[in-house]
Amino acid sequence: MKVKIISDSTCDLSPVLIEKYDIAIVPLYVLLGEKTAKDGVDASPEDIYKYVDETGILPKTSAPNYADFFEEFKKWRDEGYEVVHFNISSDFSSSYHNACTAAAELGGVEVVDTRNLSTGSGLVVLHGAEMAQKGASAAEIAAECREMTGRVEASFVVDSIDYLHKGGRCSSVAALGANLLKLKPLILVTDGKMVSGKKYRGNIDKVILNYVADKLRDRTDIDKHRIFITHTKCNPAVPAQVRNKINELYPGFEEILETTAGCTITSHCGPATLGILFVRKK
Repeated sequence: MKVKIISDSTCDLSPVLIEKYDIAIVPLYVLLGEKTAKDGVDASPEDIYKYVDETGILPKTSAPNYADFFEEFKKWRDEGYEVVHFNISSDFSSSYHNACTAAAELGGVEVVDTRNLSTGSGLVVLHGAEMAQKGASAAEIAAECREMTGRVEASFVVDSIDYLHKGGRCSSVAALGANLLKLKPLILVTDGKMVSGKKYRGNIDKVILNYVADKLRDRTDIDKHRIFITHTKCNPAVPAQVRNKINELYPGFEEILETTAGCTITSHCGPATLGILFVRKK
């Protein structure tokens, strides 16, 4: 049976990748004051920046509801597809629960909790899509991708913790101290949750390169199939410098993919955030 790969919009895959791998996207919602918009459809990261600049308030995001998932799943089931759907970590959103409820109602749908976000999830989605192209069943894809989630290494360096503060993820005292010391925190995804790591100091462009070196230097356990460079609005020269640093420290990746983070990561981390995301070997 044919298999359709679906993901919520937090996977941060580019339109080129979505088209190449024939992936369907169920968008999350972004609440901009009285306006409710669909992530990547009616709202873009630029809308987030503009709203925060104008109001000083961070917009909220909300999960697709049961009906959103049911409608999307049913469309593909009616066309004779099995479905494998991928969600942002269930610790971040009710998206997974809502998708599971719709899947149970329909049957023929596997729902995978990626235990990650952004292209940390995207790495799992693309692996599922590659398996589907090779003829694997929905059950085979879901099983292998669930195993893979524990090997995804996702992290980001944040230029300013203003957005984290506005979103309630750090206290006013911590935000003030970080800003006074010009700290650039490392955010790690561990066991499906975001945790704070090393604190860098200095110019964000230089900090990003130091962070990349810290993540890749002296490593031998990284799968060289692909690595993502995913960022919010940053100095256009930086992603190219990061690509060069990756090739210098861990040469041989089959794909080094660059994507811009969508509304969810943008609303949590703000501009000039960058991460490298990859998979460890089995």
